[in-house]
Amino acid sequence: MGKVTGFLEIKREQPTRRDPEDRLHDWQEIYEPFPEEKQREQGARCMDCGVPFCHNGCPVNNIIPDWNDLVYNGRWEAAIRRLHATNNFPEFTGRICPAPCEAACVLGINQPPVSIKLIERSIVERAWEEGWTHPEPPENATGKLVAVIGSGPSGLAAAQQLRRAGHSVTVYEKNDRIGGLLRYGIPNFKLEKHVIDRRIQQMKDEGIRFITNAHVGVNVSVESLREEYDAILLCGGSEQPRNLNIPGRELKGIHFAMEFLPQQNRRNEGDTEEKLLQSMGAPAPILATGKRVVIIGGGDTGADCLGTSLRQGAKSVHQFEIMPKPPEQRAASTPWPLWPLQLRTESSHEEGTVLGPNFVRDWSINSIEFVGDENGNVKQLRATRVGPPPKFEPVEGGEFNLDVDLVLLAMGFLGPVRNGMIEQLGLDLDQRGNVVTRDFMTSVEGVFAAGDMRRGQSLVVWAISEGRKAAEAVDKYLASKEAETAEAHHATV
Repeated sequence: MGKVTGFLEIKREQPTRRDPEDRLHDWQEIYEPFPEEKQREQGARCMDCGVPFCHNGCPVNNIIPDWNDLVYNGRWEAAIRRLHATNNFPEFTGRICPAPCEAACVLGINQPPVSIKLIERSIVERAWEEGWTHPEPPENATGKLVAVIGSGPSGLAAAQQLRRAGHSVTVYEKNDRIGGLLRYGIPNFKLEKHVIDRRIQQMKDEGIRFITNAHVGVNVSVESLREEYDAILLCGGSEQPRNLNIPGRELKGIHFAMEFLPQQNRRNEGDTEEKLLQSMGAPAPILATGKRVVIIGGGDTGADCLGTSLRQGAKSVHQFEIMPKPPEQRAASTPWPLWPLQLRTESSHEEGTVLGPNFVRDWSINSIEFVGDENGNVKQLRATRVGPPPKFEPVEGGEFNLDVDLVLLAMGFLGPVRNGMIEQLGLDLDQRGNVVTRDFMTSVEGVFAAGDMRRGQSLVVWAISEGRKAAEAVDKYLASKEAETAEAHHATV
């Protein structure tokens, strides 16, 4: 603890956001630079807690008080070593993690919590600038071959850990670029893709092999991988979207969020409309330009759809959520140090105010029916206000009709896609449709699973944690098989 009275003397500060009017004209990240002196001051707010609950709140168990103290004392290189000890990709979590560590911060009991996420990002960006982040290839090779399926955060974290343990690692990605959800699910204004590219280059320099356009179970045989590799780790994510099965769902102009968001990310990567449609197997571009947009779903994905629609020039946007509006402050049902139930206003919601009355964010809304025109295009949404869960009973007089040109469904995901790889391997699934594992090994020996594919839709920080733990389980498995082989050889001799 660098400054004993820091939390009493220094207020919580965050970088300022660029003006919404300005940032809606580009796809760059939204925050202004934050001076080093202020970064160090924020580190000084970290208290000498008897029990640092931020550790419990952080899925990767970051040693937060240590690197807060190091930042306050200007020991940036030591801080990145401490940060990388638990988190492979702090530049990802420092941008897109909702910071459950801050929700669990002891200071947050009666004051604004320590700016942990800001400090994390500051450390890793300083490390990249100073050249302290570099390839770390293994000193010795085990001779074991591991295939990692999926290049999202869990797959990348696992691949890096396995490679540093000495194994030969190949990452298979079904898309044409590496990054999974980071690449094609998260808009550039939250995570610019050069941030991914520099980390991928580090991993390539460590000896990890990446193969793109390799959809395992479709154009890459599962059996061929089992024959070639000593272990396989599945990190394919939770990609089965929750549908809205109401009358009119078949109308044109109604799309899942993950049909809409990747198209814009591909445009930002430089793809032509022809190439992006070919890559996604889509019949036509999905654009909000000049349209009346309805987003169904009030979570992070819905907010991403909002920010993207605004930048594309939507005429109006309504974002609806079936759950009641959360309280402005932490709900009594989620006391410290739990992740709080409370209203969150994302940067995209702030940007929505540019539309004035043409932007509406509303809760306790249930969709009843989509109405189409004579050409089969959606033209209207019939909906109603509802009471609280679990019944969501319609409120008398709460029905309304809303003219709409584009509907984006952002209601979450229901587990991994079953057909293809999972079916061909014959993996056991739990009641929620996720892959069943024991110490990360599936029901098929030598085949492991991690991330959203195993635990269900979750956070990027949880995916990194899963990847690290799964890599450890794979490493132990390979070591045990090596020991069995050596013992059998010794017995025959």
